[in-house]
Amino acid sequence: MNSTVTNVELLYEKAKTYTEPSIELAKLNAIDKTADLVSSLVSRSIAVMVMAMFTIFINIALSLYLGHLFGKNYLGFVAVSGLYLIAYFIIVHWSDSIIKIPITNLVIAKLLKSKSHDSN
Repeated sequence: MNSTVTNVELLYEKAKTYTEPSIELAKLNAIDKTADLVSSLVSRSIAVMVMAMFTIFINIALSLYLGHLFGKNYLGFVAVSGLYLIAYFIIVHWSDSIIKIPITNLVIAKLLKSKSHDSN
């Protein structure tokens, strides 16, 4: 009876010794992938915000220029707004292929990417 209890205890200790580092490694991998994904999304969001600011100012300049050409400033803004209305319909029509699929692919690629380690 004692040898069975000792064997079970040894088996439990070996299983515990194996599983604890495996669980810790899985946690660290999840943290690494999450941090990589979040940092990538934040950096891309910052780039999008900078591009949005550029686009706003370019659109104001284009609107003022077109307004000057048309003789009334508001007509320039109406023309640029019309371009955005066309862009809206394009985005709504093809939103899966130009927005949803690329973002899904980015998230999947980041989550499945494995780290390469140098052996120095």
